Amino acid sequence: MTPDSAPDAPAEADEDVAPELRRAGATYLLGRLILAPLARIVYRPHVEGRSNVPKTGPIIVASNHLSFIDSIAIPVAAPRRVHFLAKSSYFEGTGFKGRLIGNLMRAVGAIPVRRGAGQAALDALDEQRRLLDEGLAVALYPEGTRSTDGRLYKGRTGVAFLALQTGALVVPVGVIGTDKAMPVGAKMPKLGSRVTIRFGEPLDLAHHGPATSGRARRGATDEIMAAIHALSGQELAGVYNEVPAHGAIEKIKQVLPHERR
Repeated sequence: MTPDSAPDAPAEADEDVAPELRRAGATYLLGRLILAPLARIVYRPHVEGRSNVPKTGPIIVASNHLSFIDSIAIPVAAPRRVHFLAKSSYFEGTGFKGRLIGNLMRAVGAIPVRRGAGQAALDALDEQRRLLDEGLAVALYPEGTRSTDGRLYKGRTGVAFLALQTGALVVPVGVIGTDKAMPVGAKMPKLGSRVTIRFGEPLDLAHHGPATSGRARRGATDEIMAAIHALSGQELAGVYNEVPAHGAIEKIKQVLPHERR
């Protein structure tokens, strides 16, 4: 696969950048202006397939998830503005470090949401749908949470549901090396680590059926994960990346058959 942007590539040319990126707000543009050169110095990123990302229209960028910095690497590498939902706690920190993280999140286009089940999950879904209805790009991790062992876990069906419901194309992404650049639990990134971001060809999942069909959601999810696997080359875990259950009820829920969203 031929890279569209080499590690030491200059700032994006106008013709390689989506119109919405050129019209973005001052905070985002300033953040990108600072982050892009900094990322090239720290991570020496190798970006492939930028031309696979549609410049206009609603898209879902669906990526594997290895590190906190995935949510920085993808927006910086993408040729258009990519919105992703981030824990509201990232925006509420105090002191120098807290404010720095909050400003960093805003600079890369993050939107704060309160995580959890019930209404919080529905609010997050509504926010993502609203962005797609406006013709924007959102980034999601089908695995649900970061992989702590480097393997690629089974995808949850929420991404497919959103794509089938809105008609948005899904751009699969394989991120490589971010777990070495900033391992889970690390407070600071490691200098000199090489990071690769691969954008795959966009997927139209409409042929799987309506969003109301569980079979359609599962089939579309499996297609997304197969595309991500082809880009990342990770070992397949073959199971869901479950958060450890606390309490007897939650442990029972995890062993019962149910559709992961």
